[in-house]
Amino acid sequence: MLIHACISSHGFGHGSRTASVLCELAALKPDWRLVLSTGLPEAFLTLSMGEVPFEHRPCRWDVGVIQADALGADAAATLAALHDLGLDLPELVEREARWLEAQHQPILVLGDVPPAAAVLAKRLQAPLVWLASFGWDTIHAPMGPAFQPFVEHHRQLYAQGDLLLHCPLSLPMDWGVAEVRLGLTSSRPRHDVERLARELALPPDRERVVLVSFGGLGMAIDPALLARWPEHVFIGPEPLLATVPNGRCLPAGVRPLDLMPLVGRLITKPGYSSFCEAFSQGVGIHLVHRSGFAEAPVLEEDLRNHGWHRLLSQEAFRRGDWQLDQPLQPPRHGPLPVDGASTAAQAIVSLLEGRSALPMGAGIRI
Repeated sequence: MLIHACISSHGFGHGSRTASVLCELAALKPDWRLVLSTGLPEAFLTLSMGEVPFEHRPCRWDVGVIQADALGADAAATLAALHDLGLDLPELVEREARWLEAQHQPILVLGDVPPAAAVLAKRLQAPLVWLASFGWDTIHAPMGPAFQPFVEHHRQLYAQGDLLLHCPLSLPMDWGVAEVRLGLTSSRPRHDVERLARELALPPDRERVVLVSFGGLGMAIDPALLARWPEHVFIGPEPLLATVPNGRCLPAGVRPLDLMPLVGRLITKPGYSSFCEAFSQGVGIHLVHRSGFAEAPVLEEDLRNHGWHRLLSQEAFRRGDWQLDQPLQPPRHGPLPVDGASTAAQAIVSLLEGRSALPMGAGIRI
């Protein structure tokens, strides 16, 4: 069996989520072949998949939202990119279909969550599974009337799925597709945390360790602001953090998730996979407000409901008023289950093996 995962190039969160499911799937079916079809960097994919073997097909399946930085959106550039992608997709679909046919294996298309995955699946007459917390129809709909033809086309394609693996922290996905409700989809930390703590000279009190991570685009931060919090140690992928005494740069080959057992708080933007990882590792989130992206207010509300948190304006973040001396606000409701990746993998196996029974604890709606 060949699993062809069409992964959005919009951000690292889609890749992290799909990787968490594929790693669980590899544990269940180690002889299945995993192909990651995406524009995400191969180095990121390799880090996300760990020791699980995979093949990379560099493909850009969707646009998502064009961003000026990690906190903003550019509607005009997004609209232009959608028009350009529409011109490129027919050739891309045909190229990938021919390559897949040449493999002479049964195929399942897994989409997270490019609508064009449906076009590929139809061309191959292959089953199609969505792994999603939103579709681009819901994201593009508020961006203006010019997006409506794309919104309607996206919804038509999403309706062609055989199964929706419905992630938590989600927007409406009323596609008329059978679905399995998931818990949090997160991989597991892989590194020796005691060794990491020694190498990075981190204090033993995890409340004094702060992870600063804004996803693939990153976020410029003035390292001088760290002097406002001399009792804390800050670590993240931004190299400038290492230029001040209480800053550290995340080592190569170490994911933010790998560091989370040593971290008390995470400063970040609204992001599905960042939330899943922080929730699963008991890390409090200091959330910087994001505008122009329909998922952001939903994630902010879900953070209030399910995670320990504090909320920051962009202005407060940029001037270093990070509220690290304040207690975290408790969630209004209980925690979410953490078995989403394993439930999703079991659901894929059940679909392909033709079993009527779904994984224990999975909720299904037709």
